[in-house]
Amino acid sequence: MCFGKCAKCIGYKLLIFAVFCMVANILLYFPNGETRYASEYRLSKYTRCLHGIVGGGLLIFIPAAVFISLEHENCCGCGGHENCGKSCAMLSSVLAAFIGILGSGYCIIISALGLSHGPYCLASTENTWIYPFHNSSGEYLLERNRWSECQEPRNIVEWNVTLFSILLFLGGIEFILCSIQVINGFIGGVYEMCCHREEKYVC
Repeated sequence: MCFGKCAKCIGYKLLIFAVFCMVANILLYFPNGETRYASEYRLSKYTRCLHGIVGGGLLIFIPAAVFISLEHENCCGCGGHENCGKSCAMLSSVLAAFIGILGSGYCIIISALGLSHGPYCLASTENTWIYPFHNSSGEYLLERNRWSECQEPRNIVEWNVTLFSILLFLGGIEFILCSIQVINGFIGGVYEMCCHREEKYVC
């Protein structure tokens, strides 16, 4: 059975998605490539939650590293019994997967809230810095004619919608991959354990 190879494949994919999440979150801090809005604290509160850097990024590196090492990991053989050690390694990957689920779940929740709440901007209607769409429950996403209400930063609605959507998508993929590894790790651990018992009885 190829439980370790499957985990390794998942690990490499998580590694790539984690890097993309971190990049997307960093870009949220610099609308149109400008740094002054970050220094003036004129960014959405959900941008500052670090959901892509920490949740979809750093916390995903942990399960990714564990999964990548699984193919050749045997926990030192668990008293000289290689299959027992492999079972230990596969089952321990389930714990790492749960860390990934927590991180990706955090990324999904904050991204969804960021999309629903809308950007923090200089609104033309109030001529002050507010969240002009926070009472729309996300309906502003379908009303592009209202996006011009945000005068500054320029194109901030498009910027936020694009990057929060990317983070929501990547977080969702990470969540699915980690959930798959929970199943894969549990079945792989039980399978290796059963094989070890069968070999013991045969001997």
